[in-house]
Amino acid sequence: MQNLFSGIYKNKIVLVTGHTGFKGSWLVYWLTIMGAKVVGYSLEAPTTPNHIELLNLDIDSIIGDIRDLDKLNKTFEAYKPDIVFHLAAQPLVRFSYENPIETYETNVMGTLKVFEACKKANVKAIVNITSDKAYDNKEWIWGYRENDPMGGYDPYSSSKGCADLLANSYRNSYFNIKEYKKSHTTLLATCRAGNVIGGGDWAQDRLITDIMLSVSQNKKVSIRNPYATRPWQHVLEPLSGYLHIGQKLLEEKVEFGEAWNFGPSDEGSITVEEVVNHVKKHWDKINYEINKDEKQLHEANLLKLDCSKAHILLKWKDVWDSETTFEKTVKWYKSYYEENKNILTHNDLVNFIADAKVKNIEWAGN
Repeated sequence: MQNLFSGIYKNKIVLVTGHTGFKGSWLVYWLTIMGAKVVGYSLEAPTTPNHIELLNLDIDSIIGDIRDLDKLNKTFEAYKPDIVFHLAAQPLVRFSYENPIETYETNVMGTLKVFEACKKANVKAIVNITSDKAYDNKEWIWGYRENDPMGGYDPYSSSKGCADLLANSYRNSYFNIKEYKKSHTTLLATCRAGNVIGGGDWAQDRLITDIMLSVSQNKKVSIRNPYATRPWQHVLEPLSGYLHIGQKLLEEKVEFGEAWNFGPSDEGSITVEEVVNHVKKHWDKINYEINKDEKQLHEANLLKLDCSKAHILLKWKDVWDSETTFEKTVKWYKSYYEENKNILTHNDLVNFIADAKVKNIEWAGN
């Protein structure tokens, strides 16, 4: 596995903010498998159980808040990372309605302080992770492109739009590609992905998590927004994109210091109720009801990404179709709950890479 992404990550010092979260834990695992020297910087894991503890990885884990610039600077000074993957965030829409100040402080000011720490430490590459929800969503039927305007209806989505604008400002002001190797040596890219699923996510108010928890407790799951359409993809899909962008930045290819979308093909965009029915195929204990609460907080009904840029310039594409994605996800939780906390993370990663090689996807090599 150390030859993936042209072997760029072997022995690199990689700092991942938000490593105790769902996406962060999968990213850290993949990096360690490739021989990277990983440093995690994050708050304590947000749930019990949680994926990062189940993985039991040999990494340097710093428990800290990205809003703490002094601690960030000390961490960067101590470890001198080659590349930073910034995933730390307040990631939940419904939580953001109840806690808007914390959401904006973390997602905007926290991102600002990460960038400041990177600037001070002369980090070579930054891969900043925002969200598809950063776009000004008009709920039209075609996907959003990287040059479409930022926006956001709810506090979470808006905060991610702000973080994206912030990254663009830093790219222009401090990490301008025209000044690369003149006034600075840092390349900054921003990545936006759709709804990601997979084993090891126990965050509240997430569809798959709610379903898996309910079935493990023999309860009926309550489904809100059954007709909302989302671009569902396995967590490894966008991570492969983030890592590929990171590779290009470490190779000093300045043209990749831009914004990038990583989402599934059109068949991956399906409704919430269709997701539940897909999932039921792989765990027949699942039972659900539609929540018709008319006081439900606003959430987007239709949101798609146009990933043509990544397809053409990165030769990136999704590996698993939606059916495989749901199957892998359900089997991960089923194994955890029915086989004494056995986790399938390594198996899923190995199978994902093997399938990527079959599809001749560039990052997987020959």
